[in-house]
Amino acid sequence: MDFIAKNIAELAPSMTLAITAQAKALKKQGIDVLSFGAGEPDFNTPDHITQAAIEALQNGKTRYTESNGILELREALAAKLMVDNGLQYDPSMISVNCGAKHSCYNAIAAVVNPGDEVIIPAPYWTSYPEMVKIVGGVPVIVETKRENGWKMTPEEFEDAMSPMTKMVIINSPGNPTGSVYTKEELAAIGEIAASEDIIILSDEIYEKLVYGGQQHVSIASISKDIFDHTITINGFSKAYAMTGWRLGYTAAPKKIADAIDVIQSHTTSNVTSFAQYGALAALTGDQQIVADMRDEFDVRRQYMLSRLQGIKNVRVVEPQGAFYFLVDIEPIGIKSVNFCEKLLSKARVATVPGVAFGSEYTLRFSYATGLDVINAGMDRFEEFCSQH
Repeated sequence: MDFIAKNIAELAPSMTLAITAQAKALKKQGIDVLSFGAGEPDFNTPDHITQAAIEALQNGKTRYTESNGILELREALAAKLMVDNGLQYDPSMISVNCGAKHSCYNAIAAVVNPGDEVIIPAPYWTSYPEMVKIVGGVPVIVETKRENGWKMTPEEFEDAMSPMTKMVIINSPGNPTGSVYTKEELAAIGEIAASEDIIILSDEIYEKLVYGGQQHVSIASISKDIFDHTITINGFSKAYAMTGWRLGYTAAPKKIADAIDVIQSHTTSNVTSFAQYGALAALTGDQQIVADMRDEFDVRRQYMLSRLQGIKNVRVVEPQGAFYFLVDIEPIGIKSVNFCEKLLSKARVATVPGVAFGSEYTLRFSYATGLDVINAGMDRFEEFCSQH
């Protein structure tokens, strides 16, 4: 008898987590592996944030909280969204979740019915299609082009739409491409979505990591009509080096926010109580740590770009945000999984195959690692590519 639910049995495991685990296992064996798979900052969580959580523990903040998060944190998030993003949300429209990944799932579960279609531009973050499948939805993948900076155009969006379209997912700055949509590009997509009554899931987890004079724009800030159709998602993992804390949040129209709260009340009850006080300290404390971390990432980005541009048979689009390069290996003619397996076994360099992101002839390098690792890794990668 098959005990596993059909929609769960069809899910693909997270390849990014698998690659990271494989690299760690080789390192434990004493093998010199240079890993570019992790999607997390290599910095420690700032001391004032960890101290706030410690103090919350010491002060007995260890009981259940409101399912959508402590009021002080939701008030701070409402203030942040207004100041940083020009978005006016009442605290009751905000839900604190167990990481932005959980926020994305809650948002999808709140609005997508079995059979509903969700438009997802590719290359995409690996979990979007799987989340849609879990709730019985149908992922509709839009293949974007390197010459368009890996961004979906309004025409591509319209071509993918059908009477069953319920949601479109926009990730800017994006993983794995580092693409940042301009205000004009977002407005064009947002206006189409709002006119067709399509919900926009705007994943903005990398908003603080934008480079080269680019500006992050929240799509919900463009007009009231777009605001009323948008679920804004963000979190603390990337900007504050808090990946293991599992803290994200949604901000949405009241009916959707209430639905997300109901889902959370029946699944996690609430986010870890004392972690929420760490998040509060992150929002209200000195933000210089965010700028310093972004500046360090930018140094690495520019160095890795210069190295990749000098390697024959690979092509790369300069990322404007996040901390990834999506490297086009199509001229080499080897599919991504096979390429990454050979790269790991022969050159001891771990990357994520592009097939995990819906892009077969690409691979993702994370530059959330030190310059010494990047330098050595690029040396090995260049030598490997020269042999193919």
